Amino acid sequence: MSVNPHSFYETQLRKFETRLSEIKKKLDVSSSIRLLVVVLTILGTYLCWDKAQFLVPILFFGIGTFVFLVLRHNKLRYQYELTGELLSRNQKELKVLKRDFYDLPDGKEYMDADHWFGSDIDLFGRGSFYQYLNRTALESGAKRLASLLQSNNIEQIEVKQAAIKELSTKPEWRQEFGATAVLVKTQLPASKIVSWLSGYISFIPPSILTLAYIFSSISIAVTIGCFMSMISWFWLLLVFVLGLGITGRFLKKTNKLSADASKIQNTFTQYSRLLALIENEEFRAELLHEQKGKVDEGDYTSSQVLKKFSRLLDRLDQRNNVLVGFILNGFFLRDLMICHAIENWIGDNKDRIPKWFEAISFFDAFNSLGNYAFNHQNHTYPKIATTSKTLECKGLTHPLLDPGKAIQNDISIANDEFFIVTGANMAGKSTFLRTVSLQLVMANIGLPVCAHSVVYSPIKLITSMRTTDSLADEESYFFSELKRLKFIMEEMGKDKYFIVLDEILKGTNSKDKALGSQKFVDKLVRLGGTGIIATHDLSLCTVAEEQKKVSNYFFDARIVDGELFFDYQFQEGICQNMNASFLLKKMGLVD
Repeated sequence: MSVNPHSFYETQLRKFETRLSEIKKKLDVSSSIRLLVVVLTILGTYLCWDKAQFLVPILFFGIGTFVFLVLRHNKLRYQYELTGELLSRNQKELKVLKRDFYDLPDGKEYMDADHWFGSDIDLFGRGSFYQYLNRTALESGAKRLASLLQSNNIEQIEVKQAAIKELSTKPEWRQEFGATAVLVKTQLPASKIVSWLSGYISFIPPSILTLAYIFSSISIAVTIGCFMSMISWFWLLLVFVLGLGITGRFLKKTNKLSADASKIQNTFTQYSRLLALIENEEFRAELLHEQKGKVDEGDYTSSQVLKKFSRLLDRLDQRNNVLVGFILNGFFLRDLMICHAIENWIGDNKDRIPKWFEAISFFDAFNSLGNYAFNHQNHTYPKIATTSKTLECKGLTHPLLDPGKAIQNDISIANDEFFIVTGANMAGKSTFLRTVSLQLVMANIGLPVCAHSVVYSPIKLITSMRTTDSLADEESYFFSELKRLKFIMEEMGKDKYFIVLDEILKGTNSKDKALGSQKFVDKLVRLGGTGIIATHDLSLCTVAEEQKKVSNYFFDARIVDGELFFDYQFQEGICQNMNASFLLKKMGLVD
């Protein structure tokens, strides 16, 4: 039974508003208790300053209790932040359902003018499909999502569809994963962390652990002897100074490790939680199960292994607390024991980390796809088939258009067939080309598309719709367009492509354009190409008379009662009505 997205987000919103209020009250109580412990510890220290037998227990008890309360408070703080992010995610989804998504990351850093199709179909940038789709929380996940959109990969589409379908049925899990990932506040990207781990050189001698245990035993024995008045307090001071001297020998390298660890500690804390979410969830889809296998190898729990490392890094970071770092190093060689444990962990697990990080970035990216499918339950998963048709689609519209206003169209194009599309200005040619192009991209990555039904024989996409000149490269518009068309020809020699062209050879005169366009289309057909070409040049339509695999279609425009009317319907034939003169006159630019 499907869940209505709007109702789901509203319910989640109310739930997290209530939970956030409850946690806030607990945090206030926790803060008050911590303050009380600090005040009582200071008061006890003041009253027993000259009574060592009472002073030391008060300090140990006070500090221990305070540390416990700090840890408990931090857990509450984390739950507060996590709940706040979950609340924010549901607020965001309700806005997106109203088509208000322009404050989301737009992926403009992934724009590539030389890509097969990315710069032509509003894949990235403000108002782009990426901005509408993207719910990633990690830099690595965002890059992976962008890579999926740009991949032009037509392999295993049904496998990808199954993964997206399953993730679409897990909205609560997806939200928890995303909210947990958002709280990863990194100073270094995952790739640099992996590089640091693989290149780490140990500095703690293997024998240091034995020395630390022996020294700690001596410290405890001397402390007991002093409290029982069996030996002088001088010996306790001597042990303390000796301990600081031993740890001081490795101080420079310990400080370096501590500085590096502080940059990645939060990452490992959150990543361990993300791994736990993956481990504890059941997945049936082949692709999801495969990714889960990277973090769940049976002999160990990757989340616990990573959590252990996170705790070690956290303990090392606590050395910056004077009481913890100074006293425990003097009596127990604390820094050396922790550094030894960290180095052992790195040696045992540095080769596993890349697989774990890869699985996390995969789920971060695919959760966006699952979220899209959940939000668009009226969309259709293309039926993948090897037929004489490249694409047969009914009720096609662009996913970024308002569903209440978008005009649906049908298209059926055979293998090795070309459509020449004519039409007046603003009649819908370019929008239709981008709609078909984006549908192919969505189909190839496994997404459902905005249509009633789709039968699709997988094919890669290549476009030329927005060629621009380049002052930096001293290229004219016409030369830039020729380079693009040459690129298309070269790619056609390597693989099968669905080609989408919008008004080719715009940078030359009408006679040259007509002759050159006809010859170019002839060559595309001879090479076995499939695709759509939009043009204002009606002479190009004559190609259909000479080539059986070329058909003419158009978008019409009519003038009714002095007003321009568009029906945005994709129709067979050649456009007879153009509107440039009418628009010039309507806007007062000509008489």
